[in-house]
Amino acid sequence: MAASQEERFIAEHFEKLSARLPGAFSLRDDCAELVPAPGQAFIVKTDPVVEGLHFLADDDPADVAYKALAVNVSDLAAKAARPFAYLLAIGLPERPEAAWMERFTTGLAEAQEAFGLTLAGGDTDRINGPASITVTVFGECPVGRMVPRGGARPGDRVYVSGRLGGAALGLALRLGQHGSDDWPISDRAAAAALARYLRPEPRFGLGAALRAYATAAMDISDGLVKDLDRMCRQGAAGATGAVVRFDELPLFTGLSETLEAGHGEAMQLVTAGDDYEILATVPAGQADAFERLAAKGGITVSAIGEIVTEPGVRVIDAAGNAIGFAMQGFDHFDRKF
Repeated sequence: MAASQEERFIAEHFEKLSARLPGAFSLRDDCAELVPAPGQAFIVKTDPVVEGLHFLADDDPADVAYKALAVNVSDLAAKAARPFAYLLAIGLPERPEAAWMERFTTGLAEAQEAFGLTLAGGDTDRINGPASITVTVFGECPVGRMVPRGGARPGDRVYVSGRLGGAALGLALRLGQHGSDDWPISDRAAAAALARYLRPEPRFGLGAALRAYATAAMDISDGLVKDLDRMCRQGAAGATGAVVRFDELPLFTGLSETLEAGHGEAMQLVTAGDDYEILATVPAGQADAFERLAAKGGITVSAIGEIVTEPGVRVIDAAGNAIGFAMQGFDHFDRKF
């Protein structure tokens, strides 16, 4: 019997992406065989990207594919794990054009090269709804050394990597939202913000510093305030909270200028999500060493506050007054479709 259309589709577009992994069996088996290196454990994460929610219908398919891998690999970076392999499940409302698939697999190949992982298998389906791309990543980490989300202790310093608000700014500019046409943002800053939205940058260079000093870590996907609150509620010393100093937040280029120009609506972008920077807590006595090791890995980190015993996350201004946000972060189940 001849190969089915689905089998031919997989062989044509995806088989080459599995070539470096013998246990993928050229995607011709129902399962893959993955074996971690001695002394290593698999760290596993799955997260979908959905059209209309995480990407737009007219986004370049190469960017869509790259982002689908990047948002999952970012979680591995926050756990100080090395990417190894991934599974890919695609649900599409109709068979895509050859040019679309060529761009999509180009994006996957670029992400594989950037992140050091290989396709191990997956599935393709035709669905009645928007396109959905689900990636499951496997990373390696020394047994027992994964940096947990829970573990923050009162007195720990709160750190973030990179700069915040870039992806949300890029999306707002692209959609013409929040009065973005009037914001004082250079073309260069706007292009950089759009790039952050389309192609997140997992912070692997922070791995050694996280393993050595972090009591807790996670990536920022749903917004700083919301994700920090999640971390605090799982703190090692019971229910903990955090105080964050707004003036010390490392804002993305263009966003700080927009706020200084009096466009207060831009402040909401700080909690909008899609940053994919790493949020970590570090004992105060080890803060300097953490910063030095992070810099050695090529990652800039900023101390933005402290873990406290009072529950909840409080963001304060330079005078110590609490700053309120209309939305604490992105909520999948609060979204109106």
